[in-house]
Amino acid sequence: MSQLKLVALDTEDLEIISAHVQDAVTKVGDLSYTAKEKRFLVPLNRFVWENGTRIFRQHNERRQSVLHFDGVTAVKTAGISREKGEDVLSLLAVRFEPGADAPAGVIELTFSGEAAIRLHVDYIEARIADLGGAWEALGRPRHRG
Repeated sequence: MSQLKLVALDTEDLEIISAHVQDAVTKVGDLSYTAKEKRFLVPLNRFVWENGTRIFRQHNERRQSVLHFDGVTAVKTAGISREKGEDVLSLLAVRFEPGADAPAGVIELTFSGEAAIRLHVDYIEARIADLGGAWEALGRPRHRG
């Protein structure tokens, strides 16, 4: 399986990235915002959902990846304590809420446990890239109904 590299420049693209990062995990202490560069960085271990075909159904794997957002002017969090850097966050979805000043708006990263990060952005520009090899995941993430 080749390494994933995607770019999102609109809401449809962002939905595709969201599908690929569903159930990815990251540590609070690894999240990074560089105000000068207007960049928010999320290193993560993502579940490889694209292996969901019948051939790969029993083959569960994760890959180390980086998700980053450009054009970020502010970052707001809820349910996340920066003092607890070892806490693990499980990413559920990435969504865009347009603002009054298009193409500006808010990109929201929703995590399990009612945690969230809201990125105020000038525009949608997100990228995800796998960084290395894959490893076998112990199980497949499951969601209640």
